[in-house]
Amino acid sequence: MRDSTGNMAATSYATLLPENQIQTIVSQWIHDDMPSFDVGGLVVGNEVKQATLWMKSSGILAGMPFAEAVFRQLECKVEWNHKALDGGVVEGIWMDVDGKIALATVTGPVHKLLQGERTALNTLSRCSGVATASHRSVDVARKLGWKGWVAGTRKTTPGFRVVEKYGLLVGGAATHRLDLSQMVMLKDNHIWSAGSIPNAVQLARKAAGFSQKIEVECQSLDEARQAAGAGADIVMLDNFAPAQLKEDAKRLKEEFPQVLIEASGGITIDTMADYLSEHVDIISQGKLTQGYDCLDFSLKIVH
Repeated sequence: MRDSTGNMAATSYATLLPENQIQTIVSQWIHDDMPSFDVGGLVVGNEVKQATLWMKSSGILAGMPFAEAVFRQLECKVEWNHKALDGGVVEGIWMDVDGKIALATVTGPVHKLLQGERTALNTLSRCSGVATASHRSVDVARKLGWKGWVAGTRKTTPGFRVVEKYGLLVGGAATHRLDLSQMVMLKDNHIWSAGSIPNAVQLARKAAGFSQKIEVECQSLDEARQAAGAGADIVMLDNFAPAQLKEDAKRLKEEFPQVLIEASGGITIDTMADYLSEHVDIISQGKLTQGYDCLDFSLKIVH
């Protein structure tokens, strides 16, 4: 159970999470799944039982804090099985699953266990899917010797952003900007409204000051030069063909070595290798949070 570098350890990102916000989000999830009567809960009753949480797909486990928060709000206790695999049950480590692995035991009133079941499993499945896709993309880049950032985008599921962004981190990718408030991204609509790239960058800088980076989406080398010349910190070369991207990134770096260059626009794990260049600092992929495969988990009452 090793990561792509052969190490047995992984960084824990759980302490990054805003706990009050997580509690609010989890409450909304639970309400969404049970807005009224739970007839199934009547059938099973409230006797305290144990259930086993199973991982049934190979990949990167991610989302443990969210699953635990779901059950905690429902007065259930999660005990992770740290002897399930060599190295323990740890987020961010690739797990080869042959059949299934018992990840945890969840204890609580049986109707509460089942009320949290699908919400917890959905969260684990999707967060682990993002982490696995991210891990695979980063692994491709590293094996080809590229040292830049593989990043997600703001193309996340409404109400599920914190989970998908967390999955990116666990999988080894960069989150990109978390929201509209974190970094300034000036796209075509901003440019058209401001009248020009320099106008847009200068106005943004007045409000962003020194503490926020400004990125400009560009469709040509000329636009990229305008953005860099106006003081943009990051220039996105959007929807460039691979050969043109590499040529223009090289020219831009020669003229503005301090500017970070991002490649974006329809790039996937299958095409990413074509875009890798020593002059490109970031490659972003919307598909990491928009088109990922989910991993399979289940929860079974012990009987």
